[in-house]
Parts: sequence; structure tokens; C-alpha cells
Amino acid sequence: MAQRIQGTEDLFGGYMRAWQHMQDVARELFGAYGFDMIETPAIEQVDTFVHGIGESTDVVRKEMFRVVSGALFQNLLEAGSEQGLKAKQRMAMRPEGTAGVVRAAVEHNFVPQGAAPAKLWYAEAMFRGERPQKGRLRQFHQVGVEWLGAPDAAADAECIIMLMEFYKRLGFDPAKLRLSINSMGDAACRPAYREKVRAFILDHADEMCEDCLERAEINPLRSFDCKNDHCREVMAAAPLATDNLCDECAEHYAKVKQYLDAAGVAYVEDPTLVRGLDYYTRTVFEVEALEGGVGAIGGGGRFDGLMELEGGKPTPGIGFAVGFERIALALAAQGGTLETPEPTCVYVACAGSEQRDAVFSATLALREAGIRTEADYQGRSLKSQFKQADKLGARLCVVLGSDEVAAGVATLRDMETHEQVQVPIAELAREVSARIG
Repeated sequence: MAQRIQGTEDLFGGYMRAWQHMQDVARELFGAYGFDMIETPAIEQVDTFVHGIGESTDVVRKEMFRVVSGALFQNLLEAGSEQGLKAKQRMAMRPEGTAGVVRAAVEHNFVPQGAAPAKLWYAEAMFRGERPQKGRLRQFHQVGVEWLGAPDAAADAECIIMLMEFYKRLGFDPAKLRLSINSMGDAACRPAYREKVRAFILDHADEMCEDCLERAEINPLRSFDCKNDHCREVMAAAPLATDNLCDECAEHYAKVKQYLDAAGVAYVEDPTLVRGLDYYTRTVFEVEALEGGVGAIGGGGRFDGLMELEGGKPTPGIGFAVGFERIALALAAQGGTLETPEPTCVYVACAGSEQRDAVFSATLALREAGIRTEADYQGRSLKSQFKQADKLGARLCVVLGSDEVAAGVATLRDMETHEQVQVPIAELAREVSARIG
């Protein structure tokens, strides 16, 4: 029997309605902030992700799914390497959303010289070759935003404010969430800081894992995010970014905190927060659920150099991403849910085969009026149709028998009270709409 791949899930029923509800909340909230939706391909050139995410990250080194055609795969097996492949032949499944959106912004010139910033949001599946576990899948879903062309610290603050409002509208108790923020500096001050951290790691080489020793040569800041508990203990004494910011970065960070304070958004400063991807600059932030053992349920930051890495002109950017599966787990731990009630429906019951044409016409009329309508397509008895209507959660049952058809009326049966009234067929859609609201 065919089975789904481990680490993937089928979205259907209430779980699918939960994913759709998360998107609906995003659409309404982000729209109020001026964001428009975008969808980028699930497959991109490998370099699109390597440029920004970074070669030293676990995402690129261990987790990114590579994609090749059947014919190309055979060539790779024979050649033993991918050195002969062109850039367009080196493809990967999307492990995160930002790089693809920025690639699209460069390719389509979303932010021409002197234009207003581009404000985009997405709701898409992401793919990572991780060991499947609670809240960590090989195919997962994210809602995210990218704000391109706005260097002002107010944009950082508004993104964070919008993110925290998003959690609130999804049903979270803000008191059970922790927002952590930090500044990672920029191209002016980070190189010297990176060198300090590199030197610190090498001074403690006998205490660090092999991955951290490798990161010391590629991107030492990634060692703050090491999953090894002892490495994290050692890194707690490493130089901190906030103590090594240039004047402009320090001023930017201070303004972000000022705006958050003015908006009444509670936060914790975490000078070791670096996030997991190399493209972040200046402001970074992360939100953690304090109950349920889920951990981080979203975060983001500024990526002012990513447009250049993807081949565009210098353009500042900031954004965040929120994982659907983790949100669902964290919300459940707080006693909440993303699931919405099953939509109200109306059932059209056929008393006999002679009335099948009348039932067909009635279902079409109701659906044209925007009413979710079901009917029998299996030749069930009237009693069985009523049972099916109950299982479907129908509020009303429209009964059409020989007497109703002859008189040009329909019997409306309330499935809760079992009260029945007759209405003219011509007024059926209007009457049903009025009764179900």
C-alpha cells in the first residue's frame, strides 16, 4: 500500500481548516499593514539559498533537499559528482521563504530606484531533510512577511508589533509567549566582532564540538546557535554583539526598543540571539511559547545585504516567518485551537427517484446563492438521507417529494428542532439564506 513519506502530513478536515484559518487571519492583518501576497516556486536554484542562508548553516549543509531529473540523476551517478552541472541544473526544494522572495524581487524589480517599499507575505510549504519529530517535519508550512526597501527602525518595530498581534488573533495568551530581541550589527561593525568570536572559539577549541570549530572559520556567530549544550555553556562567556555595535547600529537598535516600548510590547533582550541563517543583520527577534515544550514558534530579522547577494542593487529588508505545525502544537498546549467549525450546510433530500430532477435543480439554485449544499447520489432511502444529513452537520434539510413537486413547494426541516415548514420553490434560496444566517 502506498504510504506518505515519514515526516510529512496530509492536511484535510479540521487540520486543513486550521491552516486555512491561519492564512485568513494573516490576510486580514497583513493587508491592514499594506502587505500583498506572493507565491514563489517550491524549486529554486541551489545558489539562491546558498547566497543568503550560508554554506555553514545546517540548512544548507545537511537539510536542503536537492532536486534532479531522472536523466540527470543517472548522469550524476556515472560522473560521481555535480561539478559538470550548470547553475540552472543545480536545484533544491525551498527550505525557507525569504531567499525566494528576494530572488523574485531582484528578477522582477519590485523596488525600483526611488519607489515605495515592497511589502509581501506568503503562506507556503517548506522542505527540510530533518529527523522527523514533534513540531519538526520534512514538509512543513509557514506564513511569513518580507518588507523590502525600508531602512527605518520603525519598520523593524512594526514587523514585531504585527507579529505579536498575529499571535493574539490566532488565540494565544500574550503572557505565555516570550519575545526575545537582539542586534547583530552590520557590515561596518560585524567583521571585527566576528573575529573576536572566532578568536574566543579557538581559545576554547578543546571544549567545542567539531561543528563549532568548523563554524569558527566560516561563520563563528553560528556557534551561539549550536545544539550542543556544552558549547552553549562555553559561548555564554563569548563577546556579545550589543557590546560591539557601531554608533549607527546602536542608534538603530535603541530606536527599535523605543518604538516597542511606546507600543507596549514586552520583550527580553538576548545578546546571544543570532537566529539560524547567515543573511540577518542588525535587528533579530524570536518568539517562544512558554508552555508545551514546543520552543520557538516564529521569528525573523533584518537582512539588509541579501538583495545584493542575489544580484540586485543594495536594498534593505526585514521580515519574519511563523510555522503552522508548531503554532498548532503551542496553541493546543494553551488549551486553544486553530480549527474552525465545519461550515454550515443544507441537505436536499429526495423522497423518490421521480423527484431526482427537482432535487438536481434545487441544489444548483442553492449553490448559486452561495449556500453549501449536499444531496444523495447513492439512491439511499429517505431515512438514510436524514442520517447522512445529521453526519454532515446540516442545519436544514430540504425535502422534495411528489406532493411538494406537484404543488411547487419544498419542505424545510430544521435538523435540531425537527420543525417543518413549506416554502415556494421560487423562494427556496432566499428562505434558506435567511434561516441559516
